[in-house]
Amino acid sequence: MPRAVRRLSLTPMVAYGLGQTAEGIKNAAFNTFLLFYYQQVVGVSGTLTGLALAIALVFDAVTDPVAGTISDKTQTRWGRRHPFMAVSMLPLAASFYLLFNPPGSMTEMGYFGWLVVFAVLVRGSLTFFHIPHLALGAELAQEYGQRSTLFAFSTLFGALGGAFTGFFAYRLFFPTTPEFNPGLLNPDGYVGFGATFAIAMVVAITSCILGTAREIPHLPKRKKLERFGFVRLWGELKDVFRNRSFRALFFGMLFSTLVLSIEGVFSPFMGVHFWHFTTEQLALLPVVAFVGLLLAVPLTPLVTNWLDKKLALLIPAAIAIVNGNVLIALRLLDVSWFPSNESPLILPLVMGTTFIATLMIPVVFASLNSMFADIADEHELETGERREGVIFSARSFVVKATGALGVIIGGTLLDVIAFPRGAAMGTVPADTVWMLGFIQGPATSVFTLLGLGLYLGYRLDRARHAEIVAALEQRAVDAAAIPADP
Repeated sequence: MPRAVRRLSLTPMVAYGLGQTAEGIKNAAFNTFLLFYYQQVVGVSGTLTGLALAIALVFDAVTDPVAGTISDKTQTRWGRRHPFMAVSMLPLAASFYLLFNPPGSMTEMGYFGWLVVFAVLVRGSLTFFHIPHLALGAELAQEYGQRSTLFAFSTLFGALGGAFTGFFAYRLFFPTTPEFNPGLLNPDGYVGFGATFAIAMVVAITSCILGTAREIPHLPKRKKLERFGFVRLWGELKDVFRNRSFRALFFGMLFSTLVLSIEGVFSPFMGVHFWHFTTEQLALLPVVAFVGLLLAVPLTPLVTNWLDKKLALLIPAAIAIVNGNVLIALRLLDVSWFPSNESPLILPLVMGTTFIATLMIPVVFASLNSMFADIADEHELETGERREGVIFSARSFVVKATGALGVIIGGTLLDVIAFPRGAAMGTVPADTVWMLGFIQGPATSVFTLLGLGLYLGYRLDRARHAEIVAALEQRAVDAAAIPADP
């Protein structure tokens, strides 16, 4: 008889999601604050800052497949993934704190080297949590629909981690003062910022490990243990890339991530210099995001069940692209009826687009991760091997490798448009601000649309996945019926 598919209770799903908070904090720190801090406060050029962050991303991207395949091949009494998640915590916290607290009186190249070293250590430490954590999700949720729910929890807590990081950072560490407007120019704020969120990441990872530990006996076991080797890793990656659906998601994410990384570089400059928001006003955006994220959790499984996963990716992603461009385009075109930055309507309008984005984006990323988990089942049917770690590490690799290119491009573009260092609000030339908005909005959206087109090549749906699961179950029954050698 076919085995009953184990369903998760609420507790391990929430605990699993809490783990993603650590990456959400890191992403908010890197995407919103880190480049701004080194370029505007420390005084490193945009090109060098972008290059340093890109070096860290390239290093991180290379370690992803290593972390994935090593955790795939590990078998301990604590499972395949949990030991790696546990050992990542302290190096992550220490390197994160030091990243935002460099010693004083160094040269520009000295700060460049400090940024490279500790950005590499932060990303490398997080890799040995994040990749096993993603693979653990594919193992925990074995049912087609519940995978979307589990990854919705993960996406929710990751986004909440980023939202709360932004809110508390702006309110507690970077308030607007007569001396510092924007408050992000205050160098003293980064000391408490680094310490607070280093501790928060340790708490999130610990909660995830403890909350999912009871599921370890029920997780899939490797049928045979193999030693790690780079030649074997290369062969496993080639096997994964033979899957058509995997290639569709991989190359679609390549274009999408390139855009997101460029926009991430420009994001803090947009809030302050394009829209003229104070840090107190910027702190309201994560609050709006929080409401959108809460609604996105029940929305994600409903949308994926209604549309199936591919359309649940494509339609919300298209809405998010249009939503992100409307206000920027109206300002760039200087439409007569559109309110000026001095109008009290601007903040509610930006809050509205933030709400729509945070409603759509969790659906997109939960669908993507759930689709990669389904590919792991198809890959097992094709090869006889479960390689969640390799699959999710390749997914993470494309995000980080193209992210590295995007950071280089974004940092260089800041220098190309001659964005001044240490710029107070209202002091940046109008032409520079216009170019800032043009790059953040329509100029990069072409590549996002290319990514959407590539996602059309994904071929798995609910019916096909049911066929795969049935075939795997029949294979297990047939294998069990073969008598062991005497």
